[in-house]
Amino acid sequence: MPNVNISDARGRDAVVKAESTRSFRAVRYMGPNGRPAYTRRMVNATAEHDYDSLLEKFKSPEIIAEELVKGDPEVDIEREGMFLWDMQRVYINPEEELVFHIKQEEVVRTPEGEVRERRPKRELDANVESEIPLTWTGKTIPKAEAIRKYVFRTKLQIVHINGLTYDFLFEMAKELHAQKALMIIGAGPKGRQPLIFRRRSVPYRAFLEGRIDGEKYILLLHLSNMEMLKPKLLDGPSDESNGAAT
Repeated sequence: MPNVNISDARGRDAVVKAESTRSFRAVRYMGPNGRPAYTRRMVNATAEHDYDSLLEKFKSPEIIAEELVKGDPEVDIEREGMFLWDMQRVYINPEEELVFHIKQEEVVRTPEGEVRERRPKRELDANVESEIPLTWTGKTIPKAEAIRKYVFRTKLQIVHINGLTYDFLFEMAKELHAQKALMIIGAGPKGRQPLIFRRRSVPYRAFLEGRIDGEKYILLLHLSNMEMLKPKLLDGPSDESNGAAT
């Protein structure tokens, strides 16, 4: 996981580590034959036997239904069920032909789901280990409010790499533990930019949570790229009925 250059409430900064919070349980799944179970990717269907291909062949949904009753025109006997290995993602056009030059776009929608803007996808550089540390903005949000306002996609644990950074992070966790709130963390000179961990990756808003237990601490960096907003109603019911509906 990446290094993170982060500052505290006093403006001091240090380079620490951000690690995944996934826990690995020592659980083994066994099959009916007593052997270890495992997952495999398989061919579920082929393009030559999907609905569009069947419609082109049989000309109408009614005829397709009749053929499905008679046999299995949607099944590729030779390829369906095959195991897949060493796969790579490819892009195709509506004619299901390979596309080698693509232009990615970002779509910005309103709370009502309408498209507000289309723009070329920005290829932003990573900014979590730059010369400018991630800023302790001083702006906090109660935990109960945060979980109702933002959609948290993932979280990372901020960990120390030596004794000095242990003291540094422990004090941050201690302060946040006392406040019982999440601290908004930002990138850039003024701490207003989202966090980007790898080039071309998704920008995230970051919220730092701290807890302590004796001399032990935990710092969690909650990451969100979606804010929950209540859509405006077209008709004008009262505020009371609006609240009840949601």
